[in-house]
Amino acid sequence: MKIALLGTGFGQAHAAVYAERPDVDEVVVFGRTPDKLAMIGGQFGFATTTDLDALLTDPSVDLVDICLPTALHADVAVRAMQADHDVLIELPLATTLEDAHRIIAAQQATGRRAFVDMFSRFSPANQHLRQAVADQRHGPLRVLEIEGRTALLWPGYDLGLNTLAMDMMHADFDLVTSLLGQPSTIQVTGTGAPGGRGSAAEVLLGYPHAGFTGQGPATLTEVTPGGESPIGLPEAGPPYAAAIGHTMACLAGDAGSLIDPASALPALELTLDVHQRLTQAAS
Repeated sequence: MKIALLGTGFGQAHAAVYAERPDVDEVVVFGRTPDKLAMIGGQFGFATTTDLDALLTDPSVDLVDICLPTALHADVAVRAMQADHDVLIELPLATTLEDAHRIIAAQQATGRRAFVDMFSRFSPANQHLRQAVADQRHGPLRVLEIEGRTALLWPGYDLGLNTLAMDMMHADFDLVTSLLGQPSTIQVTGTGAPGGRGSAAEVLLGYPHAGFTGQGPATLTEVTPGGESPIGLPEAGPPYAAAIGHTMACLAGDAGSLIDPASALPALELTLDVHQRLTQAAS
């Protein structure tokens, strides 16, 4: 396959995945900064370009992988599908629900395949929890606590109150909405810091019979009347690598999609709601 990889930020992580896949014959990386393109090209041996139009209209491209700023996702995804390409879109799908629906409409109109990098769906812990809830293994889900922490992974990137929901919480909200639906109440508190360093937010989502708080370990533990026991989870690589592998399997006809854009809408709706509340708090 020939991959058009758009973006030199998180696109670096996708590039590393493609470099290890035997079913990828060629990768062309688009970016706006020559120095970043030279770094990726030199590291992985991929071709690079600053001409997005030429890449989107190249009929030999099999998949357009969009790792551009979120505000650009809809326009580029629609253009790519209209040019007869399948697309993989980094999360979040879009910055507005209108743009998300525009992507879905283009998918339906063109008949092309579209995928969203909802990589957390391939996390062993999340997969185990989803299955336990689906099986009603322990009865109804009453409380779910999730804590996420990260360093500033990309040079020049600030993780402040105006980006926490979109960039940090969206994957967790995908898990929450898939298990519990949309919350009946939302309470948000946030603490900002210059440059985003040390910024933090806590979100309390209320459900008639369950709740969600922003604290908890990064392991999965089963709690029963007999006591607590850690869940043994399988060893796994980066979940986004699993998402890319799933995309390739779908394109090869070996799997049905678990990351269709329409499936990302509930989490996006909640993420945008929390994002608006946090940015209002920041201002």
